[in-house]
Amino acid sequence: MTPRPDRASANAGICVDLRELIALREQARRLDLAPRGRVLATRSGGHLSRFRGRGMEFDESRVYQAGDDPRNMDWRVTARAGTPHVKLFREERERPVWLLVDQGPSMRFGTRVAFKSVVAAQAAALLGWAAVDRGDRVGGLVFDETRHLERRPAARGAGLLPLLDRLSSARPAETGGYGAVAEAGEHLARLVRPGSLVALISDFERLRLERSGWLAQLAAGSELLLILIHDGMESQAPPPGRYPVAMGERQTILDLTSQGARVAYERLFRRRWETLQRLARRDRAHLVRLATHEPVGSTLALRLGARTRGSVSQGAS
Repeated sequence: MTPRPDRASANAGICVDLRELIALREQARRLDLAPRGRVLATRSGGHLSRFRGRGMEFDESRVYQAGDDPRNMDWRVTARAGTPHVKLFREERERPVWLLVDQGPSMRFGTRVAFKSVVAAQAAALLGWAAVDRGDRVGGLVFDETRHLERRPAARGAGLLPLLDRLSSARPAETGGYGAVAEAGEHLARLVRPGSLVALISDFERLRLERSGWLAQLAAGSELLLILIHDGMESQAPPPGRYPVAMGERQTILDLTSQGARVAYERLFRRRWETLQRLARRDRAHLVRLATHEPVGSTLALRLGARTRGSVSQGAS
């Protein structure tokens, strides 16, 4: 008698399990989410703010002024300069991290290893756990065409875990959905405060330059991370033929029998990538590509490393 495969193995690559997303916390320690710019948030946490005061990180010394705390005297500089100096410190501040995760119809597609929606969920979990382990507050918005779940950033995983549960669950949420990433992004732009890290995880299928003001609004006061999830068959046409394709409930035939159809097909993805590159340059965002067949944890860690080196975009074809 052949044993029946368990639900997890039967659905591997099609949907994601909450336990799997929680287990990614170990891999998340490889991700570098150190902020590239100044942090403006005002709570205690793991990042240095522009505000000076008593804290954990030495900033500089200056001449003693009336009212300064004598316990902060910098005796070495005082002895060298011959005038009293005190130490100044930069307070540590936590940073709100927002995750916008697209689970719409075009994300429920994949030809190798996993659906784009699964890769997006894994990337969100990795980013979220990396932020939690740094002491950041994590929240976000998970959406598809029928429902969305929104959580304000909260400490110690209180904002992240409901998002991960939504990513692994088919239970209906209490609110309606968004038809495209731009609609969800416009809503998010009204919630995000300056000093945040905002990670947008999507295939950006319907993103348009003429409707990208919300991206500029997000980038105006926050660090912006764009993560393009794509399948290998989107960027490179398969051999000539007619292919049945399903995206969510939609089913159609992809006719790539002619050379012209194959050229036009590949041009669609190339234009999408070029649009994202243009927006990333405009808004000083970091752009990452993740293909469905790539190992999510190691690939994301590698490509995020370029953020602190000043790279605008990173990713393989």
